[in-house]
Amino acid sequence: MGGHVILNIRPLDIYFTVSNDDKGIKEAVRLIKKHNPERIVIEATGRLEMPFIIACANANLPFVIANPVHIKRFAGAIGQRAKTDKLDAQLIAHYSEAIKPRLSTLKPDIMQAMSDLVGRRNQLLVMQTMEKNRLQILPKELAMTIKPILTVFKNQIAKIETKIVNLIESNPDYQAKNLILQSMKGIGKIAAASIISNLPELGYINNKEASSLVGVAPMNKESGRFKGHRKIQGGRHQVRTVLYMAMMSAIQSNPVFKGTYQRLVAAGKPKKVAIIACIRKMVVILNSMLRDGVLWEAPKA
Repeated sequence: MGGHVILNIRPLDIYFTVSNDDKGIKEAVRLIKKHNPERIVIEATGRLEMPFIIACANANLPFVIANPVHIKRFAGAIGQRAKTDKLDAQLIAHYSEAIKPRLSTLKPDIMQAMSDLVGRRNQLLVMQTMEKNRLQILPKELAMTIKPILTVFKNQIAKIETKIVNLIESNPDYQAKNLILQSMKGIGKIAAASIISNLPELGYINNKEASSLVGVAPMNKESGRFKGHRKIQGGRHQVRTVLYMAMMSAIQSNPVFKGTYQRLVAAGKPKKVAIIACIRKMVVILNSMLRDGVLWEAPKA
């Protein structure tokens, strides 16, 4: 992590600085606890704040993961333009006191359970694909040794998907995100669960960061035979795979993505390139929807 963090406690106007590491986080929690806070507001910046959030949850401290866009709008409303770490801390504390954002219901065990379930589902899908591939190349008399295995995989994947849906439905924070994500045609329960689990930053970042996060942002490659071409790299492959499948559904059922896909293919783009461009558009739209807390609304014809 590195660096340091300045905290401000209102209305006492107490400031203190801690190092942004395990030791500093423990010190921050100890100092904050003394004041029995109504809420601790942490500005979301990506994954850097997660250790502090988990520490607050473990200490039973009431916390809010605040959207930077909302804090920026608040700063504009009160006319604060100066930017220093101390002023930022003061602004966030003022935002907390004035706006009283809703407390998070997330707990570390819920976040971990969600991540574990989605991870295990991905493992089973990989093994299922391997067995399906073997079914194509092995002699027919050996097919009967594979088919029962595929049935087991299918049943276990279904059980895990049920657990994921139940976990989402049991937590108000997940419910709210799930409702927004699934309002977009093409995003089903598993794509929504994968985004919730593997892309907790979505809705808290800008659009360029969002597409880079999933690995669908084009980056210039200026070496060797790739000179001048734009390649896709980085990102989180599990989510990318789920979004690829979601887009295959969306270009059939969602007129916005269907139109974009058809225009790109008509312009001579390879189908896979067109799908990736549509995924990039999907991620940017979902990021905006989560940021503003709004449901999908198709553009008027």
